[in-house]
Amino acid sequence: MRIVVSGTHASGKTTLIDDVIAMHGEYERWSDPFEVIDDALDEPDASTFFEQLISSARRLAAADSTGPPIIAERGPIDFLAYLAALVELRRGGRSSALLDRGFEIAATSMRNVDLVVVLPLEHHDTIRIGDDEDAELRGAMNDALLELCDDPDLIGDGTTVIEVSGDRAARLAAVDAALAAFG
Repeated sequence: MRIVVSGTHASGKTTLIDDVIAMHGEYERWSDPFEVIDDALDEPDASTFFEQLISSARRLAAADSTGPPIIAERGPIDFLAYLAALVELRRGGRSSALLDRGFEIAATSMRNVDLVVVLPLEHHDTIRIGDDEDAELRGAMNDALLELCDDPDLIGDGTTVIEVSGDRAARLAAVDAALAAFG
């Protein structure tokens, strides 16, 4: 079982993964590939997001299907959404070519994912973001991610996508119900 928990920055991914692992200790946690980005970068650009998409895709492709179940914080679809957000916002460093290449890589990689858990931003979102966070990019990535999750050319027949919302307990219950459906 391979689960990817997706969402824009500061959407509650880490907290949800902590809760899932506390309930289902058999899962191996894969941290956010975004964490390896050079701290010296003030603003990640398209090449940075593309590198993370590649890293995430390789990690999923290399996972041993006979090994422990995996829960990953972010997957290729997240970084594809960031690339789309940069294009949408007409940000410097954006690249339609990387977005197109990233789509193909992400679509191939999604064949290695059983469940995508999406944490959409909500109007009453209570997660506070710091002043150093890019709220405009956060919102644009969220919108792009939700659109990408509905794209049948990206999400294959073998991948289930669920959106979870509400408080911490409601999000965990939704994931637990999805896991029970897998048997």
